[in-house]
Amino acid sequence: MRIWFKIWKNNHLQKDTVITNDSEDTRTHKIFDALEQACYAFDLSKPIWLDATIAEFKRHGKARFYQDNFVETIDFDFLEIHIIEE
Repeated sequence: MRIWFKIWKNNHLQKDTVITNDSEDTRTHKIFDALEQACYAFDLSKPIWLDATIAEFKRHGKARFYQDNFVETIDFDFLEIHIIEE
């Protein structure tokens, strides 16, 4: 599985990273692990999965984490997670 994480501010891509996980773990565990790795790389606190975020991710294989998803203040518009390959 490959997951692309992107930080956007003012419609410009600020940072991005791709996390690859070829383990035999469940899909959910792979996604949570990749999110943790990306947040560590970007020096962010882990965002909270709100119901709207989960629904968007289930429908499209991608989701955006806005300020509402973070406990701390963020200096960008949103963090986007996108499944590239399963």
